[in-house]
Amino acid sequence: MSGPMTGIKIVDLCSMMSGPWATDILGDQGADVIKVEVPGKGDHVRSLPNRSGDMSAMFVNVNRSKRSLTLDLKTPEGVAVLKKLVSTADVVVQNFRPGVVERLGIGYDDLAPLNSKLIYLSMSGFGERGPASGQRVYDSLIQALTGLTTVQAGSDEERPRLIRTILPDKLTAVVAAQALSAALFARERTGEGQHIRLSMLEAVLSFLWASDMGAYTFPDQPVPLEKGGSFIDLIYQTADGYITVATNSNGEWQSMCKALGHPEWIEDERFSTPVGRSKHINERLELIQSALLDKNSAEWLALLDEFDVPAAPILTRAEVIEHPQVKAAEIIVESEHPAAGRVRQARVAARFLGTVPDAPKGAPLLGQHNTEILAEIGYSTDDIASLAAQNIIGTEQDATAGVLA
Repeated sequence: MSGPMTGIKIVDLCSMMSGPWATDILGDQGADVIKVEVPGKGDHVRSLPNRSGDMSAMFVNVNRSKRSLTLDLKTPEGVAVLKKLVSTADVVVQNFRPGVVERLGIGYDDLAPLNSKLIYLSMSGFGERGPASGQRVYDSLIQALTGLTTVQAGSDEERPRLIRTILPDKLTAVVAAQALSAALFARERTGEGQHIRLSMLEAVLSFLWASDMGAYTFPDQPVPLEKGGSFIDLIYQTADGYITVATNSNGEWQSMCKALGHPEWIEDERFSTPVGRSKHINERLELIQSALLDKNSAEWLALLDEFDVPAAPILTRAEVIEHPQVKAAEIIVESEHPAAGRVRQARVAARFLGTVPDAPKGAPLLGQHNTEILAEIGYSTDDIASLAAQNIIGTEQDATAGVLA
């Protein structure tokens, strides 16, 4: 692999979404990511639907650019193998429930003495302290506990609503990838590793505080019941579909009024200032919606673009792939996976023009790289055969012969 993370070895002890996608991001940027999985079972995500060639779409999408090592960490021998691997690594990432890695003997205090430069990231749902710290966690629980469901509802008075994507999981992955990059940068300066702790709860609350929790910024100012901003959520119906239009500045508002054929709205005292447009939001958006019913989406989008008003079509997921902007930017790419066949994915989002990464490698088969990885850290063919015979490592891909390694 090439890319800005080339030369960095990451031991990935994670499952599901947040941890695996964090390491996937760095793997796509050139890091050597070794995914440690339970022999004969692997990450639960391997068993999810949307499958091809016995590979699930989610696993293929969040575990590419990795190698797979199956290792029984409930045995002293498996822990010994992991410790030898960690002694050669730069980063360890784990998202077990708090306390599990300590019981297994693979916590930060167990591994740091083996490698003074080790960066160890502990990811959790609710954090290591507090009444919820030991609970099982899923994305919906974090959305509920952080208030994200009431933000999505638009008002404290409305029925709470989940965001229809696992935002807390994905956001935590991005924050984790950034934190690991920052820690690696700090290590370049200090020569020392460190322990990073990150919870989904912390990641989402930090995310919300940038805007949605703004009313709670000043503790001496009481906050009334949060009410809905408007009955329209900037999704407007046209004669043949839906579009979104957004105006923030006075100039954009005035341009939109002209594009919609209603210049008289510019002089309307209710809408002449940002404060007035916010106060009279329902009346304003109702007028916009009424006007947009007169033409189809393509006609309106052309007019709004002519007047430099921010607007976009509302696309289905199938339509996104075919949109001219997505195609022109070459965001969606196709490749051939040895097991799953033809695969369509989003390319690496950040384009590094100085340290250009190779194209991402396909997600690994379970235990695909057992022999390869163990040989790299000094195990002989006989050693590997012995570990396989004791079921310390899996034999999914014939670990003793290195098939597919």
